[in-house]
Amino acid sequence: MLEVALQQELSGLRLDVAFEAPAGLTVLFGRSGAGKTSIVNAVAGLSRPQAGRVVVDGRVLLDTRAGICLPPHRRRIGYIFQEGRLFPHMTVRRNLGYGARFAPRGAPREDMARVVEMLGIGDLLDRRPGALSGGEKQRVAIGRALLAAPRLILADEPLAALDEARKAEILPYFERLRDEVNVPVVYVSHAASEVGRLATSVVALQDGTVLRRGPAAEVLGDPAVLPTGAREAGAILTARVLRHHEDGLTELEAGAVPLFLPRLDRAAGTPVRLRIAAHDVILARDEPRGLSALNILPGRVAELRPGAGPGVMVALDTDAGRVLARITERSAAAMGLAPGIALHAIVKSVSVAPGDVGGGTA
Repeated sequence: MLEVALQQELSGLRLDVAFEAPAGLTVLFGRSGAGKTSIVNAVAGLSRPQAGRVVVDGRVLLDTRAGICLPPHRRRIGYIFQEGRLFPHMTVRRNLGYGARFAPRGAPREDMARVVEMLGIGDLLDRRPGALSGGEKQRVAIGRALLAAPRLILADEPLAALDEARKAEILPYFERLRDEVNVPVVYVSHAASEVGRLATSVVALQDGTVLRRGPAAEVLGDPAVLPTGAREAGAILTARVLRHHEDGLTELEAGAVPLFLPRLDRAAGTPVRLRIAAHDVILARDEPRGLSALNILPGRVAELRPGAGPGVMVALDTDAGRVLARITERSAAAMGLAPGIALHAIVKSVSVAPGDVGGGTA
């Protein structure tokens, strides 16, 4: 458990936050300038706030009232930067070994062979960073952080410098880090697709304050919490792979509701989580027939939230989970929408991007 309370006057921003990050992967989610990096730098000891307290697993790293401020090297925190920051004169093997040098005696530590296997870097061990792709560098950086036997891992927008292909390469490794390693992760992002795919819990930030914190499905399914704007809104559904069809579709089961997506490279029975963007959802009062869209989720309106413009965010509770839909005020009025009204959410199979489908549960 990570406990954070920070107050700091920054250039153009007053940071005033308090939250807890449980086991798993917690995402600090918000626009650029919301204070995300300032928080992780204070947790890591790279900056000192005017007032604050940081506790990891009961150990106080920072308490300004008590005059406690441990230096970074005594905090046992693994930090994964945007650029990897590997030592260019060292091979991958030596970069990994450098991380292991910081593991305290007697501290539980990861086995190097297991880390190498988990990150798929066995064939890179004798290379230097200059011969690695951006995605390969980030995998090595993850391994170096793990091998230092950290109490906590901080990842500051680790995919921001990568193109879409490299991001797709790295995301499964962060899923494995979340699911297979007993070290909590705090992950900074302003990308809704990354949050939907990776987060077990979310701290939504805006202008240096916490909008909401809690389990990822609850925070992302709240129509009032839009830290990066209505365009990026989307809810998480958890499902399992039911079967693959010969026409190239994969059938999922989410709360006994069938969902169809373009073929997923996952075995039957595998749990998955998918993010459905609010702008890709169409609503209908009556059960639709004769549509090309394959995914129809009946439910009831839980909440309506008007936006600053002509839009309304509709939260719909279905057997598959909470779904958000972004429609116009005109459509909401014409349909007579109100809490409790029965509706059908319609989602095209091809509208769910591959990057919005990941492993694990919310």
